[in-house]
Amino acid sequence: MKTIIEPFRIKVVEPIRMTTSTEREEILQRAHLNVFAIDSQDVLIDLLTDSGTGAMSSEQWAGIMRGDESYAGSPSFYRFRDRIREMSGFENVLPTHQGRASERILFELYGAAGLIVPNNAHFDTTRANVEHSGAQALDLGIPEAADATNRHPFKGNMNVEALRALIDKVGPEKIPLVMVTVTNNMGGGQPVSLTNLRQVRSVCDQHRIELYLDACRFAENAYLIKQREPGQQDRPVREIVREMFDLSDGATISAKKDGLVNIGGVLMIRNPDRFTEACNLLILTEGYVTYGGLAGRDLEAMAQGFEEVLHEDYLAYRIRTTEYVAERLIEGGVPILEPPGGHAIYIDAGRFCPHIPPEQFPGQAVVCGLYRLGGVRAVEIGSVMFGGVGNKPPALELVRLAMPRRVYTQSHMDYVVEVACELYAGRDALRGIRIVEAPPALRHFTAKFEEI
Repeated sequence: MKTIIEPFRIKVVEPIRMTTSTEREEILQRAHLNVFAIDSQDVLIDLLTDSGTGAMSSEQWAGIMRGDESYAGSPSFYRFRDRIREMSGFENVLPTHQGRASERILFELYGAAGLIVPNNAHFDTTRANVEHSGAQALDLGIPEAADATNRHPFKGNMNVEALRALIDKVGPEKIPLVMVTVTNNMGGGQPVSLTNLRQVRSVCDQHRIELYLDACRFAENAYLIKQREPGQQDRPVREIVREMFDLSDGATISAKKDGLVNIGGVLMIRNPDRFTEACNLLILTEGYVTYGGLAGRDLEAMAQGFEEVLHEDYLAYRIRTTEYVAERLIEGGVPILEPPGGHAIYIDAGRFCPHIPPEQFPGQAVVCGLYRLGGVRAVEIGSVMFGGVGNKPPALELVRLAMPRRVYTQSHMDYVVEVACELYAGRDALRGIRIVEAPPALRHFTAKFEEI
């Protein structure tokens, strides 16, 4: 069937406050043109992020009622741990309060000045935690990833030859681990193929380097493998997920993505000595190892979420929704990164408004335009997010429309398409933007802007 139907019924609804264009202009100016500073009640359709913004199922809410809040040894922890073990094959599992806590612990263990951490593409918090440790975060994407119109099915892949060249140049002792982000968020939510993961694993084995996954969207990546990679079409998603984890020595996960929860994270480490060190750091900064900074009810919700995310009817709906929005935008002439990935649509802001140069942040101009016109909140992924002092400007100026899981219906998405198409029709009116105040790291969260 062509019509997308949500594989669930809606039991509880939450009202959306309608705003006028005059109100939105005032709100945007008070926020200094930074949509992170806008109150959520003033947003009509919120596509800022898919992280922690999803709707939980009736079974997850039932788990919240069942949550055991014992400080140590809660049965809620063991349900969570056993679910992760069953899904991933990892014995050594730690809960954390969210993904960046897992990253902080990981790179406190592995990072140091003079070291290099290669990735297909570090996202913002990953890069920040690598660099906070003193190490250098290096992106090794494939050339096709820099071409928004190239429909390579796995533009999230790591450039294996570039990885080999890096190891030959600096030596394996300078590389504490290799990381692969699935799906590749910075690069447009693009998937990584099993073939590519196997090749990276082979290079790591040759040089005795550990391979870690940034696995926030592992299930979406697995479903796109099932759709796009030859020989994978008849395999259950669970099998593909298990192979992805079997190829790695560890993983960080923000459960706020494919864990289908509003808070929570996971850190998995195969090396028992490193795992012991991670446990000590967790106790120091997050909490005891059986709760990791979370309530027992959160562990219950994660345990159920990591089951539901592997249901293939859910994944089919999730991926098809993104494809549908992409098709409608392309029909309207809006330039996007192709092919669509899993969790988001990425508008190519450089082509959307070619009259605005990268140093005047075309992505931020589009973000402001979407809010002004229709109350839609998106996020810039371009020179604001990744072009700070000392950082190489990104190859693409993008605007991400991230889809919260199980929150919006098809009519909501039709509205988003209408807003984006109308903005594109009037794109010549968009103006460049300058930064007037910003912190030294992760500046996109709190920077203040003005129009030129």
